[in-house]
Amino acid sequence: MTSTNRPIKRALVSVFHKEGIEVLADAFVKAGTEVVSTGSTAKRLAELGVKVTEVSDVTGFPECLDGRVKTLHPYIHAGILADMTNPEHAKQLEGFGIKPFDLVVVNLYPFADTVRSGASEADVIEKIDIGGPSMVRGAAKNHATVAIVTDPADYALVAARVADGTGFSLEERRWLAAKAFAHTAAYDATINEWTARHWPKPASVEASGDAQETGEPVDERKFPATFTRTWDRAHTLRYGENSHQQAALYLDPLDQTGFAHAEQLGGKPMSYNNYVDADAAWRAVWDFAPAIAVAVVKHNNPCGLAIGATAAEAHKKAHACDPVSAYGGVIACNSTVTLEMAESVRPIFTEVIVAPAYEPEALELLKTKKKNLRILKVADPVKRRIQFKQIDGGLLVQDMDVIDAPGDSPDAWKLVSGEPADAATLKDLEFAWRAVRCVKSNAILLAHDQATVGIGMGQVNRVDSCHLAVERANTLADGAERAKGAVAASDAFFPFADGAETLMDAGVKAIVQPGGSIRDEEVIEAAKKAGVTMYLTGTRHFCH
Repeated sequence: MTSTNRPIKRALVSVFHKEGIEVLADAFVKAGTEVVSTGSTAKRLAELGVKVTEVSDVTGFPECLDGRVKTLHPYIHAGILADMTNPEHAKQLEGFGIKPFDLVVVNLYPFADTVRSGASEADVIEKIDIGGPSMVRGAAKNHATVAIVTDPADYALVAARVADGTGFSLEERRWLAAKAFAHTAAYDATINEWTARHWPKPASVEASGDAQETGEPVDERKFPATFTRTWDRAHTLRYGENSHQQAALYLDPLDQTGFAHAEQLGGKPMSYNNYVDADAAWRAVWDFAPAIAVAVVKHNNPCGLAIGATAAEAHKKAHACDPVSAYGGVIACNSTVTLEMAESVRPIFTEVIVAPAYEPEALELLKTKKKNLRILKVADPVKRRIQFKQIDGGLLVQDMDVIDAPGDSPDAWKLVSGEPADAATLKDLEFAWRAVRCVKSNAILLAHDQATVGIGMGQVNRVDSCHLAVERANTLADGAERAKGAVAASDAFFPFADGAETLMDAGVKAIVQPGGSIRDEEVIEAAKKAGVTMYLTGTRHFCH
C-alpha cells in the first residue's frame, strides 16, 4: 500500500498562546524545518533558536491596520490551500513562485477570555480573530496535504513526527482537520452568543416575518432563528445516570459563575447524579435569599427545605421533614456553613454539601470526619435567563422559572375562601409557594414555621400527591400529625375538589394555589365549607 504520510518540511506557526511552543521549537531546530511565522510568535521562536522567516518577508507586504492584516495574502493562503496531489495546483504554485506548507499551527485570539475579563466592547471586538480562522479552515480543508494543529496538547505528537521525518498519514490529517473545524465552529459560536446578547435587532428594522404563530414578536436575544452555542469539555465523569452510560461535564466559555464551576474542597470526584441533585438543591435555596435557607435533595427532589435564623437551625428544620430520605442526599445552604451546622451534618450520610462559604473549623470538621463527602464552594448565583432541554432530534429553550411572576407576591394573591391569613400564616404560605417551585410535578407541599413538613411529588395525578404529602407529614415525625395546622401549596390548580379535600381533612388550615380550573368553584366551595383559607395566585410553577 502506498503511504499517505507527508514529511513536514515547511511549517506556518501563528499562535496567540505561546505555552508549550518550546517542544515544537526544539523539533524544528533539530530537523532543520523551514518555519514561517508572525509578530510575537516569530520573536518567541527566534528566542528559542529557530531560524524564522517573517510572514511579511514572504508576502512582501508589512503587517498593517494595528495587526488586523498579517496573513491575509495569496502567498500565504495559496501555500496553505494548494493540494499538492493535484498536478495543476503544483504547477500553478511553481508559476507564482509560492512554496507550499506541510504544517500549520494556529491558536486564536482569546475572545472568551476577553469577554469574561469585563473588557470594553471595543477591546472585545479586537479579539475577534480573522486571519487565524482563515488559516485554520484553509489548512483543514486541504488536509489532503497539510496537517493543521490547533490544540497545544498535540504539540508533543507534532514534534515527534517532525523529528522522525514521517509526518502524518491522511487518516491522521483528517482527524486533526476535524478537531480544527470544531475549534473554529466553537469560536464562532461564542462570538455569536456574545453578539446576540449585545447587538439586538433595532426597532428601526421592520418586524415582518418575526412574529410567532401567536402573533407575538420573537425576542431574538433569547430565541434566535439559528441557535448556536458551544460548551468546552471540563472533564469526563466515571459514568452517567447509570453505570453503563458514559458522561462528561461541559462549561460555557462565556460564563465562569455558574454551578458547573463549583470549587471542590474535599471528597470523592463528582458524579453525574451528584451534579444534577446539587444543582437542583442550589437553585432551591436561592429562591429564599436573602433569608438563610437549607435544602436537602434526593433524586432531584427536595425531601426538606427550611428557613432559619442560622444555617444550623435551617438545616435541622429541613432534615426533620424527612430524615429517612435525607440519607445519601445532597445539602445546599445559601449562607456560610458554620461549625454548628457542620456538627449537625456530621452524623448524616450525605453525598454532597454545597455553599458559598465555610467557616474554617466547619470545613476542617467536614473534611476530616466525612472523608467521602463532596464539599463544594460556589459563588452566589446569577439568575439565568434561559434553560435548555434536549429532545430526540431537537432542543427546547425557555425562560428559567424563577420566583418573579406577577402572581408570586402575596400582595397579588386573591382571597377566595376563609378569613385572611394572619401574619405568621401568610409567611408560611409565602414560604410554601416559593418552595413548591422546585418540587417535581404534580407537586403538593405542606409547611409550618418556615419549613417543609410533608412533600408529595412526581405523581401522575394531583390527588395522589396530596395523599403522599399528608402521609409523609404524619408518618415521619414519631407519630406527630404535622399536617394538622400546616399550610399547603399546590404548583398548579386542583382539577377536582378531592385533592384539596384530602388536605383539609388532614387539618391543613390554609392553601395557596394558582386557580384556573374549570372546576375552581367546586374547589373554592369545598374550602368554604371546611372553613379553610384559600388564596389564588394566577401563576403556576410546574417542574417536570
